[in-house]
Amino acid sequence: MAEFLTTPLGIGVIIVAQVLAVVGFVMISLLFLVYGDRKIWAAVQMRRGPNVVGAWGLLQTVADALKYVVKEIVVPAGADKTVFMLAPLTSFVLALIAWAVIPFNDTWVLSDINVAILYVFAVSSLEVYGVIMGGWASNSKYPFLGSLRSAAQMISYEVSIGLIIIGIIISTGSMNFGDIVRAQDGDYGFFSWYWLPHFPMVFLFFISALAETNRPPFDLPEAESELVAGYQVEYSSTPFLLFMAGEYIAIFLMCALTSLLFFGGWLSPIPSLIGDGPLWMVGKMAFFFFVFAMVKAITPRYRYDQLMRIGWKVFLPMSLIWVVIVAFLAKFEAFGGAYARWAIGG
Repeated sequence: MAEFLTTPLGIGVIIVAQVLAVVGFVMISLLFLVYGDRKIWAAVQMRRGPNVVGAWGLLQTVADALKYVVKEIVVPAGADKTVFMLAPLTSFVLALIAWAVIPFNDTWVLSDINVAILYVFAVSSLEVYGVIMGGWASNSKYPFLGSLRSAAQMISYEVSIGLIIIGIIISTGSMNFGDIVRAQDGDYGFFSWYWLPHFPMVFLFFISALAETNRPPFDLPEAESELVAGYQVEYSSTPFLLFMAGEYIAIFLMCALTSLLFFGGWLSPIPSLIGDGPLWMVGKMAFFFFVFAMVKAITPRYRYDQLMRIGWKVFLPMSLIWVVIVAFLAKFEAFGGAYARWAIGG
């Protein structure tokens, strides 16, 4: 068996198994993310939420998915059918392949590449095309306006996200997620993580992640009051399910990035008491999704001019200034080298 695993076929089998493990984790998590989102929103509004299908309503998401799958796919008469069907598939696949470089533990990663951050940034930048394709191919004004809003919104906040990540790269000296986590592995546990030296950027990154994934209060591409659900309005059945799944997978990816970049990934907050491991990574991701869900439940929607003003006139200057500050602090190794951890684990 050991000899077979060293052959090209054996290596291929291992790679396929690893891919299926990651995809399985993401897709199973997706079921509980939707359930958790609905339960949290219901709790804030003092109602029950899903509680009928399965124990405590745990199978409600499965029932909803099956309902979408067995429905008839309706394509508008004037739509570009090829692009119309490719759009949700594009959104789903791009959201999924970004997980190829996300580590869950030391060496627990599909592709441990040195430019992992660039890979994620490139893939997330392409996700806007799925929305644009869906809006354009629908041949209707409401989806088209929603797709234009989404393009402007995602591009605007990708700029600030990129600049915030540059500060992390400067501090670490690497674009590999494993190196970034290992650079946060210090003697002080929770206080060695990047949330402390990069404290102002944690909030900017989280808010930009909300806008990047079209989550409330920045869900303007889907605004029901103005656009009747926006770029998704002409979609039904499985294509709509793919759009929704891609959106939740992208949200979970942002939770993973927040954990890796600022909160130590798989590292334990108290190293001497509890060991490191993938459970910490998953737990942190679940916590940040809870915060995502709470924001959705308690914040009103922004106007579009407010959204763009925050992105270009507030977040962009702040993140750009922060890059300059971090560069100087790293150059002179200020605060005991907190901003200059080129010796990984320092």
